[in-house]
Amino acid sequence: MKTNHVLLIDDNEIDNIVNNHVIMKSKIAEKITIKKSAIAALEYLKGIEGNAIQFPDLIFLDISMPVMDGFGFLEEITKISIPEEKQFSIVMLSSSDNPNDIKRAMSFDVVTDFFTKPLRIGMIEDLFKK
Repeated sequence: MKTNHVLLIDDNEIDNIVNNHVIMKSKIAEKITIKKSAIAALEYLKGIEGNAIQFPDLIFLDISMPVMDGFGFLEEITKISIPEEKQFSIVMLSSSDNPNDIKRAMSFDVVTDFFTKPLRIGMIEDLFKK
């Protein structure tokens, strides 16, 4: 299975390099966009607001980031105008395996899964089997 556009949101440069490599190796995405903060990602999404073709199909989101964490991003993304026909999902990709973080993340409708870093091809395969 393929997706047109994946958005990676993580402040850790090494994690972005690894995640980008895994996604490229899995060949699931035509386009990969990387943003190093939740705020930069929101600004990017606001810039393509209403455009179903450019909006990512899959977002990998870290929890622990400075200024605005992943939970802040989840609260703010609901304020962006996303075309009704656009199907997208958010997968939390965090170094945390805290059950409270997992429960909180999964309470958001747009969050479909929670993975603990590092991202691996098997995780992507499992995601697309669902």
